Amino acid sequence: ESQKLADYAVKSADTMGRTLYGPEEDDYRTAFQRDRDRILYSKFFKDLQYKTQVFRIVEGDFYRTRLTHTLEVAQHARTLSRALRLNEDLCEAIALAHDLGHTPFGHIGEETLNEILEADGGFEHNLQSLRIVDELEKRYERYDGLNLCYETREGIARHTTTYDDPKTSIEFQRFPRPSLEAQIVNIADPLAYCAHDLEDALNAGYLQFEEIESYENPLVQRFLEQCRRNYPGFEKAGKIIKSRLLVRTIIEITNIMVIEETGKNIARYRIHSVEAARKTDADMVAAPQKDWENFQDLKRFLFQRVYQSPQVCIMNEKGKLILKRIFEHLERKPEMLPRNFRGRFEKAADKKEKTRVIGDYLSGMTDRYAMDLYQMMFEPYEKIMFEFRE
Repeated sequence: ESQKLADYAVKSADTMGRTLYGPEEDDYRTAFQRDRDRILYSKFFKDLQYKTQVFRIVEGDFYRTRLTHTLEVAQHARTLSRALRLNEDLCEAIALAHDLGHTPFGHIGEETLNEILEADGGFEHNLQSLRIVDELEKRYERYDGLNLCYETREGIARHTTTYDDPKTSIEFQRFPRPSLEAQIVNIADPLAYCAHDLEDALNAGYLQFEEIESYENPLVQRFLEQCRRNYPGFEKAGKIIKSRLLVRTIIEITNIMVIEETGKNIARYRIHSVEAARKTDADMVAAPQKDWENFQDLKRFLFQRVYQSPQVCIMNEKGKLILKRIFEHLERKPEMLPRNFRGRFEKAADKKEKTRVIGDYLSGMTDRYAMDLYQMMFEPYEKIMFEFRE
């Protein structure tokens, strides 16, 4: 690492340590590679394949899930970090963990749980992701959680995007800025979901390609111009091919935007160490201001046309109803909780802790699990042939 990475990249040998135990010896993997592998093999990571990104998984098998989104963010992050000579393994570990705490039913699930738990501290999926890697994942005999390095945990705790703006805990307030690797994941997330949600929306018919072509956004028009220039048959291609070519072009152009602008920022601020990168008055990882404003406008366009479409709104209301009714039922009858959650509930010191146990149970559900449990609870003829989640 010391030979391959830039001076401002975080080196695994310089980690500020793990939560509980120091880095174990391993001849073949660095500390951040071990973090990545622990996240990858966790139960919560595998469950992401059954959680909604935008379109609920029961609506079709060909839409992105929270897992495919996570893998795409990790790929974006690796591309950006490699070009900037940052620590790819740390970027990948943060990216793979950034949505571990996400609820079923996408962002409406998070909003619903935050509303339900408001009096008891609320719910924020980044902080839930940190709780998962610190205590909720049960994988090792010696300790709860995954015992990750400080830098990986910092990237999870300080993950900030349009949807995510968590309150930074005191532990992670020691630096004005997170590492450049954490900043990479912060920008890779919106780059990934904007491009790929657009592709899903076009393929599902929520958006027509003509709407994109007539959208007067300089950045979008640049995407389209490059498509026409690089792919001579673009105009006559079918809907699916055109959407794939457009997304490929969006990824290519936005990655270049970020790489070039970040390189300029690092040179302008004379960043030559990890410490210097953490002390700046602005994020170093960024896109040109005007391009970023146009990108934000594209996100608003998608929000209005896709995320607020009648179909998505109906799906959201279903998810909201399911979570609220299950929570109310479990709050009245905690005996319905699975054994391990009931054990935690009974040991909880006060109402706040008891409510948090139910919140942990709900947030860890997949879409299908939540819907099946709802059916079992409220449909009179539904058989109780149900495997409770432990």
